[in-house]
Amino acid sequence: MNTMIFIFEEIYKILFLLIPILVSVAMIVWLDRRVWGLVQKRKGPNVVGPFGLLQTLADALKYIFKEIVIPASANKVLFILAPIITMTLALIAWAVIPMSADFVLADINVGILYLFAVSSLGVYGILLGGWASNSKYPFLGAIRSAAQMVSYEVSIGIIIINVLLCVGSLNLKDIVMAQKDLWFVIPLFPMFVVFFISALAETNRPPFDLPEAESELVAGYQTEYSGMMYAMFWLGEYANILLMCAMGSILFLGGWLPPIDIFPMNIIPAPMWMILKILMLFFLFAVIKAVVPRYRYDQLMRLGWKIFLPFSLIYVILTASFLYYFDKLPKAGV
Repeated sequence: MNTMIFIFEEIYKILFLLIPILVSVAMIVWLDRRVWGLVQKRKGPNVVGPFGLLQTLADALKYIFKEIVIPASANKVLFILAPIITMTLALIAWAVIPMSADFVLADINVGILYLFAVSSLGVYGILLGGWASNSKYPFLGAIRSAAQMVSYEVSIGIIIINVLLCVGSLNLKDIVMAQKDLWFVIPLFPMFVVFFISALAETNRPPFDLPEAESELVAGYQTEYSGMMYAMFWLGEYANILLMCAMGSILFLGGWLPPIDIFPMNIIPAPMWMILKILMLFFLFAVIKAVVPRYRYDQLMRLGWKIFLPFSLIYVILTASFLYYFDKLPKAGV
């Protein structure tokens, strides 16, 4: 009996996490399109429902009822598995994201390593989708995406080391609480900028959406997909974008902590601060898509390997030297 109760409690927690994320993804697509319309002086979604709020629901229904076409020469098992892997990995990463000191599904001591591992595995869904399609454009798009994601994961990993040097813990709650007096965005502002740009490349967002550049590769690794299988790639992409915004909030913007500790928690609850910071970063994602032209692929690789990587390594050395010189390195057991 106790085992059954435990199982139902865990299922309830998982649904309590997944349902808001899926609803948030739907709303964030609407916000994305409204921001593009605002920046480019057009309306964006405004007909289906009040302010176009039901446009995403209409799009979702379209994908649900569309026929799923699998190419005759495709590897059918891997072709079906690829979008499932992409969406699943994007959702399970949220298990360790703390929305407040008490609101987290899995409070593990190596939360940052878990996030880094899960986000790194995301490339397999894209690679499988491109390869299993047995078509040149998806395969080239998948190769591009793999090279791009691996390149910028290296920079993100080194950027995270800067934060860990200041905290001395891999627990995401500890990282947030270490910013109680000073958000890391101030002393580590160059790393915040590099993290944000690397997150754009990691999630294939403009100006780095080269794996699916329509002028060269049609839709890239998604070219042969249709219906709900295409929508699963789309869901995974936006869930990853929100995840990167949440990571940026936790690592640099104090997570659920208010900017000035004068706001009573009963007026603005801690999860609301976290949501506001995620939305602020996502707004920057949307504005950049609307105003920045697409990079060439050689420019993208040069930026990652010849600029961001050396700069991140130098900043790690500077951060460690500063902390050591002023005796600010975290002590063991503290």
